[in-house]
Amino acid sequence: MAVRAGGSAQVTESEGTRAPAPRAPLRRWLSSSAFWVLIVDIVLILVFGALSEQHSFLTWENERALALNATEALLLALGLGMVMGAGTFDLSLGANLVLSSVVGAKVIAAVSGVSPDGIGTPQHVLVAILAGLLACLIVGALFGLVNGLVIEYVKVNSLIATLGTLGVGSGIALLITGGSDVAGMPEQMQSDFALRSIANIPLPAFVALLLAFGLWALLRFFRYGRRTLAIGSSRTAAERSGIRVRRHVVSLTILCGAFAGFAGFVDLAHFSATTVQGHANDALAAITAVVIGGTLLEGGRVNVWGTVAGTALTVILAGGLVAIGVKPFWQLIAVGVVLIVAVAIDRFRRERDEA
Repeated sequence: MAVRAGGSAQVTESEGTRAPAPRAPLRRWLSSSAFWVLIVDIVLILVFGALSEQHSFLTWENERALALNATEALLLALGLGMVMGAGTFDLSLGANLVLSSVVGAKVIAAVSGVSPDGIGTPQHVLVAILAGLLACLIVGALFGLVNGLVIEYVKVNSLIATLGTLGVGSGIALLITGGSDVAGMPEQMQSDFALRSIANIPLPAFVALLLAFGLWALLRFFRYGRRTLAIGSSRTAAERSGIRVRRHVVSLTILCGAFAGFAGFVDLAHFSATTVQGHANDALAAITAVVIGGTLLEGGRVNVWGTVAGTALTVILAGGLVAIGVKPFWQLIAVGVVLIVAVAIDRFRRERDEA
């Protein structure tokens, strides 16, 4: 369900008319982007299940693998959705994830006493893992802070600013690692986190869904969320109403960065090593999920559950194409086409509603 600025019905006494009352929650849900994207998700699962060999796409094992794969994409999309709600953009998500995971891996290796190539027996495992998680979150938040300061105080367009920090972050990660992945993470990161399930849902995916619920509540019930949408709807009006816009946007970029940092930790736990060359298209996937879900590119409307459904769509599409034997490079083409179609449909719906 989308959360947007404003939206209350008003009475016009002079004309003797009343604005239309808000629709019932069920009707709003049935007409929302999240509902229709969810329907598309279900259809795609059934289609790929029917076309895959021995219907392997429909197995619980495959669905759990898809959910785990979707976790990082969902975390990035949720953070991006928040900054887009205020009319800002972030193209550096993949670089942030990589840099955060690299620093986190280095911290874990240093605390546990394991060499970067995985040689040695880990010591103080729990402390090492917690230190790595904290390092990932701090690096991600600092990365977001840099983005926010450049955008708001240096006055660089958010697309250009984050395109620049994308290159800087990727370069720093490669300098730290020498272009090689850091391996040898404690096996408990996989066994006790990445591969553990709650009600057949991977624990990382379960945590990501809890965070999604938290962001939905933040946007719907708290002043911080209302201010975010107000800035996206009209920055000038928000400034005139007393909102400290620059500070607020910087706080959003920090939040987005922290989500990317956590995604970096999930990546470490998933693969038990860094993947410095594996996140070039993360920003495209996140943008696609957010836009498909109904969040406005211009700001002022954030659809958290639509973002969840949109993330599922991109992951199902990519995994389904592999399951039916389509060559991997077609995945990028498919995701790009879906993004363009989603934006076109959103434009059409907005023009129809405003007509």
